[in-house]
Amino acid sequence: MSLDVSPALLEQAERGEVDEAAFVDCVRTSLPYAWEMISSLVAQLKVDGGDFADNQTPPPDEQARGQLLRALASDAIRGALQRHFGVRLAFQNCHRVAVFPVDASVDQTLARFTSVRSQLLNQSPELRDC
Repeated sequence: MSLDVSPALLEQAERGEVDEAAFVDCVRTSLPYAWEMISSLVAQLKVDGGDFADNQTPPPDEQARGQLLRALASDAIRGALQRHFGVRLAFQNCHRVAVFPVDASVDQTLARFTSVRSQLLNQSPELRDC
């Protein structure tokens, strides 16, 4: 299971619309490694400025790797995180997460980061199992 959904949040979903803040909190508590990774990158981007901030350190274990995959492979989770933090997220391999400001001035940088070329250049034998 990707998320630890409380009975109250599940009941809310069964009734109709879900409060996005409650969903984001569910993501925060269910996927703490992914949350911390994205939070720290958002903070780094705010402090350092620039076009983006990214992580290039592999997760410490498979559980952490799984959290990143679940957070970024789910359109609902990824979208909620982007809205919550006010950034655009990009993902390469099993660990290279990047945050970009929601600003048209970095569109070309984001396009390069998410390009086929960049994906290929970001490969290494150490990452084949991720």
